[in-house]
Amino acid sequence: MKLITEPNLVNPDGIYARLIALHDNRSKEESARINARLILLLANHIGHEDILLEAMDLAGREKLS
Repeated sequence: MKLITEPNLVNPDGIYARLIALHDNRSKEESARINARLILLLANHIGHEDILLEAMDLAGREKLS
């Protein structure tokens, strides 16, 4: 299995709006905890270590390719 990096969301604007709303009226610390929980939930759902490591490597780059 390979990491999907091409657009793959049916409603990307809706997802983005919901993600931004999730952080409304939250402190930086609360937002950081929410992000960490969201990442761990999605990582558990994905469940493939190779995909997760590839995503981490890509996310850690200065610019996305």
